[in-house]
Parts: sequence; C-alpha cells; structure tokens
Amino acid sequence: MSDAYNEKQPLLELKNLKKYFDKSRGLFAREKRFLTAIDDVSFKIYKGETFGLVGESGCGKSTTGRTIVKLYEPTAGSIIFDGMDLASVKEKDMLPYRRKIQMIFQDPYASLNGRMTVTDIIAEGIDTHKIFDDMPNPAMAKQERIYELLESVGLKREHANRYPHEFSGGQRQRIGIARALAVDPELIICDEPISALDVSIQAQVVNMLEDFQKERGLTYLFIAHDLSMVKHISDRIGVMYLGKLMEVAASDELYEFPLHPYTKALLSSIPVPDPNNPNKGSRIVLEGDVPSPINPKPGCRFASRCEYSKSVVLRDEGSKSFVDRLEGRIARVTLLHPETNELVVKSNQVITREIAEYIDSLGKEEFVVGRDRCFSETPELIEVKTEHFAACHYINDLNGTGK
Repeated sequence: MSDAYNEKQPLLELKNLKKYFDKSRGLFAREKRFLTAIDDVSFKIYKGETFGLVGESGCGKSTTGRTIVKLYEPTAGSIIFDGMDLASVKEKDMLPYRRKIQMIFQDPYASLNGRMTVTDIIAEGIDTHKIFDDMPNPAMAKQERIYELLESVGLKREHANRYPHEFSGGQRQRIGIARALAVDPELIICDEPISALDVSIQAQVVNMLEDFQKERGLTYLFIAHDLSMVKHISDRIGVMYLGKLMEVAASDELYEFPLHPYTKALLSSIPVPDPNNPNKGSRIVLEGDVPSPINPKPGCRFASRCEYSKSVVLRDEGSKSFVDRLEGRIARVTLLHPETNELVVKSNQVITREIAEYIDSLGKEEFVVGRDRCFSETPELIEVKTEHFAACHYINDLNGTGK
C-alpha cells in the first residue's frame, strides 16, 4: 500500500454519479423502465493509492469503472479527474484524458483482438497518442518500448509477434497490463483483473501491479469480489449494493470494524481456513433475493434483506386499532394460514386493508413489519467515524457509535 493517501491529493472524485439504462419496450411505452446501475455514487481516490470497490455481482462495480473512462456516458453527476469534470467533456476532446486513464479488463480472452499480434495490441495506444512521433526513429523507439513492457510484465521479446490465442489466461492478462502501461497513465481502472485466473497466477498479477505502483506512482481503482485479495491490495475500500455505496473506510478499519449490516454479511462470507477459529460458522445469511434494479422503490436499497429494518407491531399498543396500524406497512415476514397453508402475505409486500383484517382475524398478537424510514427515505453516506462513512439511518444505534 502507498503512503500517498496521507497527502490527501484527490486525483479522481465522483460526485453524485448516476448511470441509468433505458429498458423501456416500444415507442409508446406507458411507463419508462430504467435500470439504475449507478445511483448517486460519490467517492474520492487520492494520488498514489489503491481504492478497492467490492460488492456482489450486479451491484454496479464494473459499470462505475466503465463510466469513469466514459465507455458509458454518465446520466448525471460529475467525474472530476485532476481538476477537470470529464462528464462535461465532449467525446472529440477526450483523447488527452484517455491517455491518463487506462483500464485492465476482466476477461483476458475477450479484451484482446485475436487478429492482432501482441506488438499491434500494445502499439495501438502508442500510435493513437503519437508518443514517439518526435523521436528520430519512431518505429524503433516504439518497438523497444514494446519489448521493455513485455519484459516488465514477465513475458519475453519473442512473444511480440505472436497472437493472443497462443497464450494462457495469465499471459493474456499480462499483455492487457502491458497495453495499459504503454501510454504512461496516471490512473488505471482494474476491472476484476484476476477473477478469471488461477489462484497461483492471481498472486503473481497482484504483486506485479503493486510493484508497478511503487515504481511509477500509479493510482488504482481495483474492482473485485474477492474480499481477501481486495484487503491485501487496497488502501481504502468502498462497498456497493444495487448501485449505491453502503460503506467507505480504510482497508484495515473496514475489515476489523465494519459498520453497515451489508458489509458485515459480506465479510462473514470470507472462508476461514482454520478449523479451530472461534468465528468459524458465524456467517450471516441474508434473507431473500436481490431486488430488481429496474425502477427501484424509495428507501434503503438493502432494507428488504436487512435484519435491522424490522419492527414489531403489537396488538395491544397505541390508540389506533391493530388493523389501522398494519395497513400500508411493509410485511417483513411471509405469513401462511396455519390450517390451510394458504399464502396470506409475502415478505416485503405492502399490507392492504384486506390483508390487515385477515391477519387480525387469525388472532395474531404481533406482526413484523418494516421500519417506515428504511422503506421510504434513502440514507445518505455520512461520516460515522474519522474517514469511515456508512449509509444507514440507524448506523449509530446498531454500532453504539452515537454521541
């Protein structure tokens, strides 16, 4: 990890970044259907540090990386790189910034053009940015640079004239890294660069990335779902869920003192390779499925799976009737009729007047519903402790961090 984080010089800052994909069908669709891949995401990456971005599949990690380099045009928000808002830069003016921001893709098989030699693949960026055009012999300077890059990533000079299909997955990813380094970038977005590789190769690639960071002063956005590897390489980590940032903190702080319920569940899923570890078997199993990202409902994105979003309505409390207090609330348990097994209400379903009366008729003394605030108001990412941010309405109550 780099010490540059302490200097507090942001190289990249996202402000309220949004990326929606229109999934409406037909020209005259009555309701617009937007897939909210990224929704109001904000964070900073400081010069020389590695910022890890984790979360389960479909949470918007890769879309965030692709939107930063403007492979996807942002729907709203700012992408401030070295003082310039890239979101407002037109495509024809993006070339200088594309040299400064490079990307290593997840799939080493699909990210390389099978009809191009390794020389052509690495030289593409060099030619585009005309890096050696001022040299007396540009072709020779370019070829020497390619040889140097290949050797720096653990390949040989004779590999330069080969095609991608002649290499293993690990070697192809090394070619992808060499391609990213060819134009001397400042920021490299690593989009799950090791997920398709064998475990032994993963360690080699990560160590190589760390060496390059020290030698060249690089800054990384490291996107992954391997939590143990992210902890190893990252200075700070952001946890995403369904297009939203749930928590951001320094790597060690996040793993030792997670605050958000989703982060706690995510970290509990890391395998413990010690049969005598007292924490073995203490995994937090989340209930239900990930909600649809299309036209998401108001409130916290994690509320429908969060144990702390539950509240109990008692029959004999308050001035209103049991039915009145249940109507309009969100059920947080699935209820079946005790005799017929008929479905009364599903978990995360709105309780109508009819359902509330049915629950009342069953003689229930209490019923578990969702906390109103969790299902109606989106929590902001706030600083709970120094440099430790979390997005939860009840974060202080859950962790005893309130003043």
